[in-house]
Formats: sequence, C-alpha cells, structure tokens
Amino acid sequence: MRRAGVIVAVIFAGSASLAAVAPADSGGWGAPYSCHARGSGLYVLPDPRCTPGAVNPAVTQSTIDSTICIAGWSAGERPPEAVTEPQKRLSLAAYGYYAGRSLGNYEFDHLISLELGGATDSPENLWPERNYPGVSPDSYYLNPKDHVEDALNHLVCEGKMSLASAQHIIASNWVSWYRTHIGPTSTVKPAPTKATCTVSGAWSDAYHDFDVYVHSDQADERVTVTASDGTSASYHTDSSGYADVYLNAPESASGEAVSATVGAARCSGTL
Repeated sequence: MRRAGVIVAVIFAGSASLAAVAPADSGGWGAPYSCHARGSGLYVLPDPRCTPGAVNPAVTQSTIDSTICIAGWSAGERPPEAVTEPQKRLSLAAYGYYAGRSLGNYEFDHLISLELGGATDSPENLWPERNYPGVSPDSYYLNPKDHVEDALNHLVCEGKMSLASAQHIIASNWVSWYRTHIGPTSTVKPAPTKATCTVSGAWSDAYHDFDVYVHSDQADERVTVTASDGTSASYHTDSSGYADVYLNAPESASGEAVSATVGAARCSGTL
C-alpha cells in the first residue's frame, strides 16, 4: 500500500484550479459545517472548495497498464478502516451531517476513485457521500457513481479515453455524465462483466472415460473441452452454466491439462 508520504496532485479545470482554499482545520478536513454538499439522494456532489479531487502521482497515462488496468490493483491501495474512520468523522463534521449523524448513512468516498488514479487518503479527495439503501454486497449496484467509475476505467484501459479526461469527468460532475451515458434514457450500456468458467475432470471406471465438469456463468451455451493431446468433446451447459462432458481419453491422461471453451468464457484445469 502506498500511503505514507504520498504526494497528491490536485485536478485542474481549465486554467482555474479546483483546489480553492477550503476553511482550515487541524488535519485539512475543513472546519465543522464549513462544506456544503450539492444535489440530493444518490446524485449528491461534494463542495468543490473542500473536495476538488486529487490524484495519485504514481498513476499516469504511461503507467495505467501496471496500475489501474490490472484487475484488483486498487484493493491494495485502499487505506484500512482504522485510518479512514477517524478521517470520515472529521469530514462528516465539515459537511455538517447533511444526511444525519449516523456514520452508516454515508460512504467515505474517493471523489476520484482509486481505479481512476485517485489519491488514497487526501482530504481533497475523500468526503462523506450519501450511502445507498441496504448496505450489502448486492447494494453496490444501486450506486450510480460506482457505475460511472467502472465505465470510465474501461474506457481508459481500452484506449478510448485519456486518464486526465476521465479524472476531470468524475471530479467535476459525474452525475451529468451518468445521465448522458448510463442512465435509463441512454443507449450506452456499462461494459459487460468478463465471462468466467472452471474445468476439472475425473476418471470413470464404469465407462472408461473422463467426466469433465465445467462450471460457468454461460447458461445454455455450447461447451467444448480439449485434452493436451488434442482429443475433444462437446456438449451444452444447462440454465445454471454447468455441464458434464464425456471425454474419450485413456486413464493414463489423469493429471494432464484440459481446457474448456464455453460461450465467451475460456478456462483450463487438469483431468
């Protein structure tokens, strides 16, 4: 984790810096009731004087392939709760408890998300965003800003948008971009999740062949399994994405590699 001693860079809009001087306090989180959220519900935006957005200088256009475009990279950059909870309390006081005093009413949000190269624990990049209903693993998908962050990350990593442009969008007014590109009236859809599967095999003494078990998220799709010697067999997955494919290979193939192609998913394992 790169936290200690990290230098942050402030995002600029045109020729004017978004980092207008916020009311000072010890620690830089703003004096109580000095910051004012804009908007309502899940479409609330921070006060640009207090939370203009700041970036991690280790993430640049030239380093995206070794940072934000690696799956799971941002998880290693996220500060621990022992650090962020005291910061959240200070930030919440600065924003005047605009949605109540309970910490659970808020997500301590990186305005420029870590997956877009946002600074990890800068007061200029963290603020108490209104939380979405029902804090559970599934409720992530209720937060429109998370969808914007994911979509922009895909665009940057696919070379369709510069990192600087994505950072400006998320820091200045992500709500407008969401409503244009992702919202209910838009024809632009979020990038699909990657298709996945697993494959393994077991020798059948009764039938003298291998049962090759394929588990996937590809329902009702053709699946083809191939042994290391090129022997292959095909079948179809059921409604849950599962298939048991009978592969005519000798028992001596036990422990050898086997691959599977099912719909858009590719995976490998051993017999």
